[in-house]
Parts: sequence; C-alpha cells; structure tokens
Amino acid sequence: QVQVVESGGGLVQPGGSLRLSCAASGSIFSIYAMGWYRQAQGKQRELVATINSAGSTNYADPAKGRFTISRDNAKNMVYLQMNSLKPEDTAVYYCNVDRARTGWSSVPLNFWGQGTQVTVSS
Repeated sequence: QVQVVESGGGLVQPGGSLRLSCAASGSIFSIYAMGWYRQAQGKQRELVATINSAGSTNYADPAKGRFTISRDNAKNMVYLQMNSLKPEDTAVYYCNVDRARTGWSSVPLNFWGQGTQVTVSS
C-alpha cells in the first residue's frame, strides 16, 4: 500500500509564511508528478501547484509569485513554501501523488493525503 501524509499546516497571520511537507511511502518505484490542491469550506477542490519528476512546475494563478513548490525525488517528498499569505488562502491543503508505479499494480495509480488545515487570520 501507499501512504501519503501532509504536515506543516496551522494558523498564521496575514502576510506570514508556512511550509507544507508531504511524504509518500510504501511500495513505490516511481512517481510522475506530485502536487498540492486546496479546498476551502463550501468550495470545490482546486489546484495550487504541481511538479513533475523532471522538476517542471505548474502554478495556479493565486499561487504565482507567492508559493514555491519543490520536490525530493529520492525521498518521495514534496514541499510547498507559502509566503505573503492572505485570508483567502485559508483551506485544507491536500497532497496528490500522480501516476505512481507501485510494486502491486500493473498500472500507475493516483493517491491523496488526508489534508492539512491552513488558516490565515489575524
């Protein structure tokens, strides 16, 4: 099985910073891409940023210029550095593992973490 665990959420004041981490563990041979999504209360889950195994990144417009995604392929970890946080960034942030090749499936699989709460408030 594969486990995806996020950490680093919390309460921060507007203008502050947080760094989210996500670790994927289990029988994983490779992962094509990892990313962060978020879901605010009453809204649909939306893309924040993704990064593939080659290091190519993709950011949603709200994250551009403020958030930085990075990845450690050897550790199957992905990070999200969030700066200049705004109240509208308040949401549950979910880690996504895209097209993981595992030791027990012949097809690539996607996995989600349980989410970590980020609250931006004074």
